[in-house]
Amino acid sequence: MSAPQPQPLADAPNVDGHLPVPADVPTLLVKIFGKDSPGITAGLFDTLAAYSVDVVDIEQVVTRGRIVLCALVTEPPAGLEGDLRATVHSWAESLRMQAEIISGIGDNRPRGVGRSLATVLGHPLTAESTAAIAAAITRTGGNIDRIFRLAKYPVTAVEFAVSGTDPEDLRTTLATEAAKLGVDMAVVSAGLHRRAQRLVVMDVDSTLIQDEVIELFAAHAGCEAEVAGVTEAAMRGELDFEQSLHARVALLAGLDASVVDKVRSEVRLTPGARTLIRTLKRLGYQVGVVSGGFTQVTDDLRERLGLDFAQANTLEIVDGKLTGRVTGEIVDRAGKARLLRRFAAEAGVPLAQTVAIGDGANDLDMLNAAGLGVAFNAKPVVREAAHTAVNVPFLDTVLYLLGITREEVEAADAQEG
Repeated sequence: MSAPQPQPLADAPNVDGHLPVPADVPTLLVKIFGKDSPGITAGLFDTLAAYSVDVVDIEQVVTRGRIVLCALVTEPPAGLEGDLRATVHSWAESLRMQAEIISGIGDNRPRGVGRSLATVLGHPLTAESTAAIAAAITRTGGNIDRIFRLAKYPVTAVEFAVSGTDPEDLRTTLATEAAKLGVDMAVVSAGLHRRAQRLVVMDVDSTLIQDEVIELFAAHAGCEAEVAGVTEAAMRGELDFEQSLHARVALLAGLDASVVDKVRSEVRLTPGARTLIRTLKRLGYQVGVVSGGFTQVTDDLRERLGLDFAQANTLEIVDGKLTGRVTGEIVDRAGKARLLRRFAAEAGVPLAQTVAIGDGANDLDMLNAAGLGVAFNAKPVVREAAHTAVNVPFLDTVLYLLGITREEVEAADAQEG
């Protein structure tokens, strides 16, 4: 005898043994709106409880002290609908609010296949940009199910929950629209993994910190301009990174090793860097850095910021002097992607749940390998190739792309204090 086949999910009872509301069951949409005050939600459902209705769905939004509360409930027993309507309207009027009750059949229509979360960062976010983004979502066949503000400063961050369109198609469409509008956008697939354990890996120079470390060393060697020119060409993808690294490091030959401490003291963190890392760590994320710079600086950053992973090139020091050479494995464009995979394996995090952040051409392989690649104030070639781009000078805005609200950031800070 063959094993019994499972019932389709649509016919299966929920965890309490109840079936979903059938499509042909009459329902009422009860909408309350007006000035918010404590007890409105409890008051509405106390009023409805007298009519033995079941709750099918609830939505509530409060904006600048005004509430919109919607309750989808089953129809009351025969002969009581008129009384229910009159009672709800009377209750609402007693609070100087308005009520609207609409008859219908069944639950909400099912959401389309394909669920995405699209986050837009504006500085400011204009009505024109918002209209264009909403229109672009519609063009892909998507439906906006919910809109939620994640943050109001240092940027306005708004999240659109979208269904009915492929996340990759939506990402491509909105990336093009964002570039035209001058806003930043990220699209990720909705699902349980949004809040799952994740790994965030960052570039260091001009991402985690405001400086290019080799230029700080070069300033002490008197060759800053020459090194800066080579660095810019390498970041634009015009030079092979490894060749440019050896050429620049050779110019540092003879520097006293004491310069390492001076450079460490000169490093400036990017605004929002500490907030980003502190918040991620409190939420259970693991955080690492990979750098084409030097372990003499990244090891110090790892200790100061409590990073889980750090890897970079190492300046060779012999008899208290820099030799003008590097030792060990070279961290270049391919090396950064390789290290992302290594860190993910060590952290026990699937590659699809990794986030990579960088600004230069040598970050591209890492950005493309990650589940979400973020180009941070990046060169044009990087912005065009990454999953999303952030073009404001605050590194903690990346938190909003992960669905973390400003309120959660502040709550985490308050708990620490």
